Amino acid sequence: MNQLPRRTFLRNLASSAIAGPIVAAGLALSPDALGQTTGKGMRGEVKALIFDVFGTMVDWRTGVAREAKSILGARGHKLDWTAFADAWRAEYQPAMEEVRSGKIPFAKLDVLHRRMLERIRPKFGLEKIEETALQELNLAWHRLDAWPDVTPGLHRLRQKFLVGPCSNGNISLMVDLARRNDFHWDAILGAEIAGDYKLKPRVYLASAEALGLKPEQCMMVAAHSSDLKAATATGMRAAHVARPDEHGPGKGESKPTVQVDLATRSFLELADALTT
Repeated sequence: MNQLPRRTFLRNLASSAIAGPIVAAGLALSPDALGQTTGKGMRGEVKALIFDVFGTMVDWRTGVAREAKSILGARGHKLDWTAFADAWRAEYQPAMEEVRSGKIPFAKLDVLHRRMLERIRPKFGLEKIEETALQELNLAWHRLDAWPDVTPGLHRLRQKFLVGPCSNGNISLMVDLARRNDFHWDAILGAEIAGDYKLKPRVYLASAEALGLKPEQCMMVAAHSSDLKAATATGMRAAHVARPDEHGPGKGESKPTVQVDLATRSFLELADALTT
């Protein structure tokens, strides 16, 4: 990321009402704080915001647990529903790594989710569940709810920027989540158009190319530092949105662990930083 000259940086800092928490214009300010920067220096450069979805925008843990209880509970199963959601999600990175490493050909996330489900079924005594129930259960990932701040914040951000998901989720999955949660995308980007999975550089670069933009004209928005680190390695800007309860109370990122341009507590703060 480009750094401002020291004199310009100090002048901007002195005039700003809110000091950035982790990084503003590429310079560290306060590694122990969490708040927001104004984002004024980058609005002219950034043309598009691309978003991680699972965990950043939608609450996968609560949603999968709810859907599993509805589908499996109606068939007489009594499970620890959040443990089931956690176990399914724990197979996420290993399944994608098989694609990233070249061990298996690319397959969209719906296919990988089903393979992941097959791996955890014995742990929960679900070997005899009928196929129709398994198909319905696999679509639980299409019926997740957004965190409360996401939809209003996204609507504000779309007034200034192109917006689209840069997710490992396939296109039909992103369409269903958008319709459920009133996400108005300008394009659906990410794994399926790249034929690979994050954190591979190609996924980020393909998103920028699809929009006709340079990487530095795009900002990756995510609640996961690893995602942001991979995006900035391609030249993109980065904004972290805290999701401290993604994996359960206190089991998520409350602040980034890598250098970012903006660190905020919500999509509403992100909109404040980038549109005001």
